Amino acid sequence: MTDATMDMGAPAPSAKLARVAAPRPPGALSNALTFAWRAVLKFKHVPEQLFDLVMTPIMFTLLFTFVFGGALAGSPRDYLQFFLPGILVQTVVFNSVYSGVGLCTDRQKGLFDRFKSLPIWSLAPFAGLMAGDVLRHVIAGGIILLIGLLLGYRPEAGAVGVVLGFLLLLAVGFGIGWFFIVIGLLVRTPMTVMTFGFTLIFPLVFASNISVDPSTMPGWLESFVDANPVSHVTTALRGLLGGGATWGEVGLALVAPALLTLALAPVTMLLYRRQ
Repeated sequence: MTDATMDMGAPAPSAKLARVAAPRPPGALSNALTFAWRAVLKFKHVPEQLFDLVMTPIMFTLLFTFVFGGALAGSPRDYLQFFLPGILVQTVVFNSVYSGVGLCTDRQKGLFDRFKSLPIWSLAPFAGLMAGDVLRHVIAGGIILLIGLLLGYRPEAGAVGVVLGFLLLLAVGFGIGWFFIVIGLLVRTPMTVMTFGFTLIFPLVFASNISVDPSTMPGWLESFVDANPVSHVTTALRGLLGGGATWGEVGLALVAPALLTLALAPVTMLLYRRQ
């Protein structure tokens, strides 16, 4: 048998390639889960960030409870019942800054330029950032709640109230996270994101009803506190954990996060595509 005969009997290379089905491109959910896993791996490879994540709220809880609790509420335990929902809100607001910090860090390293060149869902990198936020909020909130229980805090609404309260916190953190993602796309360095973020957050957090009753404040400041979205979230969380929340309080607490999401998610995509 000649070589020509053998060649005639063998399929052409192009025919073999034509019969191989092209792999299906990954869907949006698969992309989002991949970037979410990337966010989880950051905690694994850089566990030091957990120290900063939980130490600040723990110090606030202990200092305010035992240093100011007696003066503000008569006893540390009574003050803890009032203060612990507030410190949970404060922790979520503070931790949301790290969305922008993480995004700006990835931009500095050129990772987002690589992401844009990949055939993936355009929102997948941001989904990963949000997944990291959720993990941060759950870890920090769980540790603070555990410490509160050890110190004598008791959620009167029980486990259901705690679960609903954490869902509210995650929704609030999701909305605030979009704001800092936009900041992370606009500024050049992670330190600038952190400095700007905490400069903006500190007045909102401390001029609220997190640590004190606003009725003790001057009239002009009390009016600001009553209109502060952080106060609305704190009031709703106290109600959910204490069993006295109303739909109006919860709805009012969700207005600001919903508006931030609706307004800033499209802005995020616009800035991302222009860079």
